[in-house]
Amino acid sequence: MSVVSANPIEAFAREVATSLTDGSFVRLAISSPVNPADSAGKILGRCIVLKGAPQLSLTFRHTTKDVTKNITATASEAWLREQLGTQYRSALLGTTKLDWQFISKADGQARLISHKAVTKKPPARGHDQPKASLLDDESTRDWLCGLGLLDRDGKLRASMADKHRQISHYLEILSHLAKECGWVGASNQSSALQIADMGCGKGYLTFGAWHLFQRVWKQPVRVIGVEARADLVATTNKLAKQIKADGLEFVSGTIGSAELPPVDALIALHACNTATDDAIRRGIELGAKLIVVAPCCHKELRPQLGSPEPLAAVLRHGLMQERMAEWVTDGLRALFLEWAGYRTKLMEFVASEHTPKNLMIAAIREREAFVDETAKQRIIELKEFFVVKIHALDQLLVAADIRRL
Repeated sequence: MSVVSANPIEAFAREVATSLTDGSFVRLAISSPVNPADSAGKILGRCIVLKGAPQLSLTFRHTTKDVTKNITATASEAWLREQLGTQYRSALLGTTKLDWQFISKADGQARLISHKAVTKKPPARGHDQPKASLLDDESTRDWLCGLGLLDRDGKLRASMADKHRQISHYLEILSHLAKECGWVGASNQSSALQIADMGCGKGYLTFGAWHLFQRVWKQPVRVIGVEARADLVATTNKLAKQIKADGLEFVSGTIGSAELPPVDALIALHACNTATDDAIRRGIELGAKLIVVAPCCHKELRPQLGSPEPLAAVLRHGLMQERMAEWVTDGLRALFLEWAGYRTKLMEFVASEHTPKNLMIAAIREREAFVDETAKQRIIELKEFFVVKIHALDQLLVAADIRRL
C-alpha cells in the first residue's frame, strides 16, 4: 500500500481514464455523497466497448430507481474531477495492475491510496451483461458436438458462432411461448406434448426444442422433425439414437405431405414463399395450440401488389415495393391466424447468414376458429386496398364458407 499525496483528484481521474484505454479497468465505485438527498447513494462504473471504443458505463443507484449513463474514456476524466471532493467523498477503482482508493474529508483534505490488485483479469466488455444461455449446460454437449457446433474438446467452432447464437435465441423465445401456453410444470398434463418441426434441415433447432422440454424441464415430449432430404433424415436419426434422445425422431416428407398426428405445436422456420402458408394451414388443421413460423422469401404477392394512393409515389421504387410486399404478405398471415382463433405476435428473430429474414410470427390459439366476422373483414379490406386477388391462405376463406353451408 502506498499513498499518493499530490493532487489526489487529478491522479484518480487520470488512472480511471488510463485504465479504460489500456484495457486494465475492472470496476469503479463512487460513494459517500455530500448531499444524500439530492444525489445517488452510489455510482457504479464498468467498461464497455461501443463502436470499437471503450466507454465508461455508469449506473446511478437512487433509492427508488437506477439510471444509466455512458461517457467516453476522455470525458470520464473531466467528469470525475467535477464529482470527487465536491459531490462525493469516496471512490474505489479496480484495475488489473493496482487498486486505487480515493478518500476526502469535509474540510477538503483528500488522499489517494494504491493497493495490490484484487483482480488480475478484466471482465467482459460487452454493452449488455452476458446472460446465462440454455446452451451453456453440459447436457447440450453431446448433440452440439454431433451437429458440428462444438469441436472434440467441447469448444465452440468459430465458424458456428452465428448458428449457436441463433439456437440460443430461438430457445429463449420458445421457452416464453411454452410458458404462455401453460406447458411448463403443468401438473394436469397426462400425455407427452407433440411438436412438429417442418423443414427442419440438419435439425439444429429440432434438437434444441427437444433439449428444452426433455432435459431442461423434464417434460414428456415427442418432437418430430420433418425434412424432404432423405440423407439429412438418416443423419439426424442416427445422432438422436446415439445420444439416446427418447422422444425425438425425424421423418421424410414435406410440409404438405408428411403424415403427422394431431400436434400441440407446429414450427416452420424459413419455409420459402408459400410454404410458410402451407405450414400455417397444416398447423390449424392439426389443431396446434402454438404455431411458429419465420417466413423466408415473399414471391406470391409482389406481382399482384397494387399502388393505392397515397402510397403510389413511394411504391414506384422497386425496393419499396419489395418491402411492402413482404409487409403485406406477413400482415395477412397474422390476420388469417387471428381469424383462426389465434393471438398473434410478430417479433424479430436472429439475422445472420443462416437467417436472411429476421421476422417471426408466433400464434397461440385462444378462441374458436372462423367465427369472428370482424377479423375476417380485416383480411378482405387489406386485400382490396392493395388489389391482392390471390393469397395462399385464401383456402381458409373457402373452407370456412363451405362449413357454414
